[in-house]
Amino acid sequence: MRKALITAFITISLTAFAASQQTIVLDVPNMTCPVCPITIKKALKRVPGVEDATVNYDKKTVTVKYDPEKASPAALIKATTDAGFPSSTHNAPKS
Repeated sequence: MRKALITAFITISLTAFAASQQTIVLDVPNMTCPVCPITIKKALKRVPGVEDATVNYDKKTVTVKYDPEKASPAALIKATTDAGFPSSTHNAPKS
């Protein structure tokens, strides 16, 4: 019985964690060198709530997995911009 309760608790906890995570793709058009992705990833990882950041240098995008209760798209964009790489949400109209 105890083992079943522990298993149920772990399953519910993992489900709740997975449900709270969101993914966003940011366009980072001025990535121009192989070091840029390292800088962008480090800047995003410093934002509380960011779980993972995967940079695609060829497409000039970064896919960010984050907890929306701790981070927001605006905070992610600010982090890349403050690091010298202005970004916008993927497919957002360019101004």
